[in-house]
Amino acid sequence: MLNDRYDNPLTTRSQSARDAYVEGVDSILSANGDGIGLLQGAVQADDSFALAHAALARALQISARGAEAVAAITKARALAAGISGRERGHINMLGHLIDGDGALAYAAALDHLAAFPRDALIAQPLTGVFGLIGFSGLSGREAEQLAFLAQLAPHYGEDWWFGTQFAFAQIEVGQADRALQTIECALERNPCSAHGAHVRAHIHYERGETEAGLAYLGEWRRDYQRRGVLYCHISWHVALWMLERGDAAAAWRIIDDCVRPGKVWGPPLNVLTDTASFLHRAELMGGAPQPERWREVSEFARQLFPKPGIAFADVHAALAHAMSGETDALAKLIAEPVGPAGEVVAALAQVFAAFARQDWTESIALLAPVMATHERIGGSRAQRDLLEFSLVAALLKAGRPDDARLTLISRRPKKVGARAVAGL
Repeated sequence: MLNDRYDNPLTTRSQSARDAYVEGVDSILSANGDGIGLLQGAVQADDSFALAHAALARALQISARGAEAVAAITKARALAAGISGRERGHINMLGHLIDGDGALAYAAALDHLAAFPRDALIAQPLTGVFGLIGFSGLSGREAEQLAFLAQLAPHYGEDWWFGTQFAFAQIEVGQADRALQTIECALERNPCSAHGAHVRAHIHYERGETEAGLAYLGEWRRDYQRRGVLYCHISWHVALWMLERGDAAAAWRIIDDCVRPGKVWGPPLNVLTDTASFLHRAELMGGAPQPERWREVSEFARQLFPKPGIAFADVHAALAHAMSGETDALAKLIAEPVGPAGEVVAALAQVFAAFARQDWTESIALLAPVMATHERIGGSRAQRDLLEFSLVAALLKAGRPDDARLTLISRRPKKVGARAVAGL
């Protein structure tokens, strides 16, 4: 019997299929390499290898190739009769995920991991700020993420993938120093992991280490392929640090080359949120308004996210609609909240409407109540600084500089030196 890298038995007799499968799964877990190509090689070596079809479905889903992902998971399901119970449960969970039923996928994952805790490809969709826990819409989801991983920790030892995810969970509950130790251990075992590099970037950001972050990530990304799943988002981190050091021209070159819609492949969610976020934060830092760019992002949101329901996407779409004057699209998000955090999206859409018309008093009144629960929209602390800095800017523009300073110092003290809001 052949096993995967986590010692889980695999129903295949083909060593080449097994090896390609292991490499393909590691590609998913690290956001490196050609995971789709590797897993296609695995099913070519053994077309009856059900888990290879399931992993291929997951890789295709991550790459926003939805129809192909459905075809691959359909093939995996058709092969499930002659495999082990562990493998059937694995396919069942990924099937719910690819079907778009997050609630069933989450419940199936917890049941499956109770029996097979080292089934990493089943744990993976629950991790990170864009995972099933991260996008649950619930208050306390950051603590839940850490607790979920802490339960799994005894089963993974010093595994590089698990350490990367555990470090990210530590960051998001404010344990940046502990996270640094965790990610350094993970990166020693896999320094090429894009997820590992990304997590280390978040640690530098949370510690206020602009120059250290730029030095590390600027060097690391040179060898990262442009079609890598995290290329767009890692470039966003670099561009933000360029803004913080005062080099707006270099920051915009990175956005235009690596992040902006149509300029490089990236998961649509990252393209939307990172472009909208950068535009807004650049303006908060004193940059000139760019209505044409806002219209471009608004149109991208309407095309790629026509149905509301993913709160993190909806919030950034609302921002783009407000800043581009697309009042009908914005009104829909306000009037028809959808999803577990729909009411938070509607509230923030009203904030951005007030922001766009420069009504700072209303912006403050609408935004202040959301600050205690904005984790519900998903995303990282770094990404939700969009809201933190918006409140600071509104207070400053409303003629309340002392309140603006106190808000930043009390809520994001490590970002005081980041020059995030012009005139502060």
